[in-house]
Amino acid sequence: MSVRELALTALSARLSAALALRNPAAKLLRNETAPQRLPPGGLVVLRDGETVEETPILSPLAWQIEHRAVVEVVATSTAVLDALLVEIGAAITADRTLGGAVEWAQPGAPGFDDVETEGAAAVRAAAIPVTLVFTVAGSPLA
Repeated sequence: MSVRELALTALSARLSAALALRNPAAKLLRNETAPQRLPPGGLVVLRDGETVEETPILSPLAWQIEHRAVVEVVATSTAVLDALLVEIGAAITADRTLGGAVEWAQPGAPGFDDVETEGAAAVRAAAIPVTLVFTVAGSPLA
């Protein structure tokens, strides 16, 4: 398994544990399409994102990778959305190494949007960029 996949799996596990503890009615998905019906506690979708920077470190060759994942949050009310955002931020900042999977995890400021759903009122959504910094040996693909 690549270091990138380990980092994303650790982020997913961290978010899952935080939601299970503080908001068990919320649902967490990874790289999936949002379901037709929103869970009452809101929906969180982790998108793998992309590598935004690769910095070579010489002797021995290694690469410091900056990868940006996106956590999409959808909720039926502003209060639920806000609570989910606070929970996600707290989960990441409580252990910025994600159990040793990364050197640093940094949530960014969310971007907000209204999402139209078929047969229902518009819901609030937010996208949180999460920067994951880690080092891999030999190749950025490791």
